[in-house]
Formats: sequence, C-alpha cells, structure tokens
Amino acid sequence: MDLVEQLKRQAIKGKGIGAGEAFDLVVEGADRPFAVLAAASEIREHFKGKKITLCGISNAKSGRCSEDCAFCAQSSHHPTNAPVYPLKTPGEIAAEARKAARGGAECFGIVTSGKRIKAKKEWAAIFRTIAGITEAGLTPCASLGLLDAEKARELKAAGLGRYHHNLETSRSYFPHICTTHDYDEDVGTLRTAKAAGLAVCAGGVIGLGEGISHRIELAALLKELDVDCVPLNILNPVKGTPLARTPSLPPLEILMTIAVFRFMLPAKELKLCGGKEKNLRQLLPLGIVAGADSLMTGDYLTTAGRDSRLDIEMILDLGLVPTREARPLCACEARKEAKAAAGKKRAPKGRARG
Repeated sequence: MDLVEQLKRQAIKGKGIGAGEAFDLVVEGADRPFAVLAAASEIREHFKGKKITLCGISNAKSGRCSEDCAFCAQSSHHPTNAPVYPLKTPGEIAAEARKAARGGAECFGIVTSGKRIKAKKEWAAIFRTIAGITEAGLTPCASLGLLDAEKARELKAAGLGRYHHNLETSRSYFPHICTTHDYDEDVGTLRTAKAAGLAVCAGGVIGLGEGISHRIELAALLKELDVDCVPLNILNPVKGTPLARTPSLPPLEILMTIAVFRFMLPAKELKLCGGKEKNLRQLLPLGIVAGADSLMTGDYLTTAGRDSRLDIEMILDLGLVPTREARPLCACEARKEAKAAAGKKRAPKGRARG
C-alpha cells in the first residue's frame, strides 16, 4: 500500500502516527507534497467535518515581560517598540470580545505579558473579564503565564473554558529560545490546568531556527499531554529581538509541518495563528487544506492580522463552513460601542495603547 495512504488510514483510526512514522511521511512528502496535504485534509474532514472555527484574542497587558524568549517583542530583554501598558479594564476587553463575536469568532482569549499574574487586583479584574466575554456569547480563554492549582480551580469556577500556554518549541531546542525559566514549568502549567478541569490549548512557534525533528518532538509531547487545541504560529521576526534576521521558512515546508501535526494529532483542534499571512502568502488557503480546522482571526499581540471577513470568505471559497457566521452591528450595540469610544477619547493620557 502507498505509504501516505497507509499512514492516513492509521491516523483516521484515531491515535495518530508516531514520531518515526512522521519522519517517513516528511521524506515521502519531499517528492509528493500535495499527496500529503490532500491526505491531511481527509483526516481533518473525517474528525472535524467541514467546520472551521475562528477565535480572537486581546493583548490585555503588554510589554515589560521578565522572560527572555528570543522571538518575543514584549520581552524586557529586547529593545523593541512593542506597546507597554497595564491590564486593560474588563469593559475594554469585553468590547473587543463583542467585536470578535461580530466577526464570527467562537472563543476569545485574554493574553497578558509576564511570567505569571501575581496582583490580587489583576486577578479580580480577570475574573470580571471572563464574565464579560461570556456575556458577549463567546467561550472565554486565557493565557496568563504559569499557573498554580488554586488559581486554575478559581479560573474554572469563574467560567473560563480553556487555558492557553504555549510550549513554544521542543524540549531539546528550548534552551536556544528561552533561558529564564525551565521547560518543566510550562509542562507543569498544562498539567495543572487539565487537572482543574480546564480545556488546554498549547502549541508553539515554527521558524525559530529549529528543524523538522524538533517540530515532530513537540507534536509527540503535545500528544502525550493530550492537549485539546494546538496553535501553530510561524515566526514573524521583530526588529530588536535576537531572531530579527531569521530567514522565513518556505511556504511548502510550513504546509508540510501543519500536515505532520494533523497526522500525529488527528482528532485535535489545529489552529493557524500569528505569522500565517506573512509566511504562507498566496498559499494561505492551503493551510486549511493541510489540516488546520481553526484560525486565529483579527490582530495578534503586537502585529496586525487580517479582517475576519477575509477569513470567512476564504473558508467559504474552500467549500467549508465557519462554525459561527459574522453578523452586522445592531443599533443597540452601535450605541454602546460609540459611547465606549467617546469615553476613550476623553480618558487622560499616559497609558500607551497597542
């Protein structure tokens, strides 16, 4: 039997292929990339049907992060022009969530810079924000850094649906990317979130200088941890970071990586995130063909993304269906948004905005 067909059938059985088989798939895909992408698309459709999910995020607290992640614009170790501001108010984030909902998003994430949240005042605001996102009709998610068991339980009780904490890269390559905390701290946070009953979202960034072996190693660990959603970012180099001059990955290599993750994690949500437009360019729709069943839409943390209408158009053009349709702003919402915008204009200066 053809190797791609054999591995596709194995993936469709539900457990996915192993690391050794993933290497074989990459070798086979060097000569037959579109056969691998087509098979990955079949795997996605077997488990996910024709539905594609959109999600949005808020850069809720920006800059001055103590960690030295080599790709990150918000690290205090790197001289970048990333915005710096304290935690946004629950009302501000709720307004962003409502906008994301109108654009077709199904979930919305609160993302904060820093190793962890410590201040009681910030935790209180985050719990209120979770309620505001829920009221907007979205599943609330959060990416708040390292997490202990008590706070994980409190987040669950407050209504949080999913906790996001990227591993960034494989364990073996991680020392090239971050030296200010240990890899096991990140793995421990994922286990803590799962133990509290939260769904877990964890993936990484490709194009950091790592090879396909590191990506397969990461996918194998995510499989072992049984995460629910795997976000894949592609490096968008930022001036001032150590990786500012890193060459871009070829689009076909990115697509093959997406396909390998689908073969290894066949039933999981596989989300294309930051850097997808810049790196895949005209091949962006093939990211879905290669196995992605979810897209981060709108802006990212410190870089611009795409208008949700373009993402929905792309999904429909592929003969697929967004899980939630975009909708226009109703009159009541328009008045509320106009009032909020007017309040922002009257607010005193001194708080930088991204």
